[in-house]
Amino acid sequence: MAAANRPLSPHLQVYRPQITSIISILHRITGVALAGGTLLFTYWLTSAAYGAEAFERSQALLGSWFGLLVLCGFTFSLYFHFANGIRHLFWDVGQGFEMETVRRTGWMVAIFSVVATIVTWIFFCPWLGGA
Repeated sequence: MAAANRPLSPHLQVYRPQITSIISILHRITGVALAGGTLLFTYWLTSAAYGAEAFERSQALLGSWFGLLVLCGFTFSLYFHFANGIRHLFWDVGQGFEMETVRRTGWMVAIFSVVATIVTWIFFCPWLGGA
């Protein structure tokens, strides 16, 4: 009887997304993406061991528009997870828990990840004029 009168916790649709919640969710998503990307990298390496024909198939897959999109997402995930991991290391030693610092470092992680991904793809991808 008493349990029926307790207020319910608001649903996610009630809350306005904040940088802290978005960064937290993205950290989990990029961790899963890195695991998938590692499997893709393993596929690419083992295809080279299976011969020229298998390697050409993997190169064709990764060189397609979809493959490039996946590789771009993997690059972003790598940078994001790395930068947010450093942020978490500071938290592990008790630094940076003030709300303004949490917001500022969250934006720093997001901006760094986007910029680093763009710079990587521009400077290191031959089809974009890079090395």
